[in-house]
Amino acid sequence: MYVCSCFGVTEAQVKKHADAGACTPRQIASACKAGTDCGGCVRRIQALLGRGDCPRRDLLDQRQEPVTASLAHPAAVSAVGTGDVRLSDAA
Repeated sequence: MYVCSCFGVTEAQVKKHADAGACTPRQIASACKAGTDCGGCVRRIQALLGRGDCPRRDLLDQRQEPVTASLAHPAAVSAVGTGDVRLSDAA
């Protein structure tokens, strides 16, 4: 069955690229162009990828601290004037 009619990409091709290590729709697009024209197939590609094994995703799932928490460290941010925020050079 075709996933991307713009480039004639099938489910089997998307699954083959996923088995080869593509974990995201963007990586699938890099491999076979699917999702780069009209974009109508991106959700289908996401569904095919699901929440399967992906080394990078596994690393993100293991991360305990949110990314924004490390950016808003109190020692690295200082207030300047009214409402302006500047990152200090000490961080």
